[in-house]
Amino acid sequence: MKKIGVLTRDCAGVNAAIRAVVRSASCYNIETLGILRGYQGLIQGDFKILSRSSVSGIINRGGTILKTARSKEFFTGKGQLKAVMNIKKNKIDGLIIIGGNGSLAGAHILASKYSVPVMGVPATIDNDVNGVGMAIGADTAINVALDALDKIRDTATSLERIFVVEVMGRDCGYIASRVALAGGCEDVILPERHFDIRKMSAEIAEGNRRGKVSWIIVVAEGKAKAGDIAKKIRKNTRLETRELVLGHIQRGGSPSAFDRILAARYATYAVEKLRKGETDKCVTLKNEKLDTLPLAKAIQPKDIEINSYYKLIKILT
Repeated sequence: MKKIGVLTRDCAGVNAAIRAVVRSASCYNIETLGILRGYQGLIQGDFKILSRSSVSGIINRGGTILKTARSKEFFTGKGQLKAVMNIKKNKIDGLIIIGGNGSLAGAHILASKYSVPVMGVPATIDNDVNGVGMAIGADTAINVALDALDKIRDTATSLERIFVVEVMGRDCGYIASRVALAGGCEDVILPERHFDIRKMSAEIAEGNRRGKVSWIIVVAEGKAKAGDIAKKIRKNTRLETRELVLGHIQRGGSPSAFDRILAARYATYAVEKLRKGETDKCVTLKNEKLDTLPLAKAIQPKDIEINSYYKLIKILT
């Protein structure tokens, strides 16, 4: 193997993974091509050579130096053929693809349909890659959201208000459930659970009668909108209620130590496995030991533990 390509999505820790790919590959005299803007860049042949020096100083940076973009074209036969043609034209012997379910689904297509040697590295703030205990970026996203929530609590307590805080999570309540528990929140609204706004409002009103002067509810964006929930609580309780949407700040920020270390371990292991001929796999940790699993399994829906977290949040309210 003389040349590999690396393609990414964006979240904290991805740059640390790119750095590890480039530097571990260079130990085997393997050249690394960075593929700009994800699968769209692969289709357009938008590549650049990455050297040890070009990835210097990026370990602490959020996002991805390779940029990223969604590509509907790649999920067409014509788009895939363009991508494979560029892989062959540039004499790329294998790919490291860093991202979540969408990116890894594309990796599986390249490996299974076109016999392109591919290793996947899980990186997603939702931590919803099946068979993977922790994906790069999830730890940082929780801590970014938690930092904001801690500051909101100061205001909620001082002004005696209810706050509804919306976090990311279209189909998955991983961030919402973890942030709500770590932040000592009173309730959480999750995609995986039914919620009763009247019951929630009654609990708030009863708490207020007992002298509880502030309340924080976390809501995952895929289940409800903070503004709608706040409006209903105001109507039901006649208490001052404000909404806050954290939005894309959760995808950014300097990666935590955990994510930097995880990125280094995952990416280096992916290069090693790709070099030895493994393909159509995703790297993971099992009992603190690095391992791989088939991409076909990794892209299946993941059953994320929610109920025990929700129960604990309510017990501790």
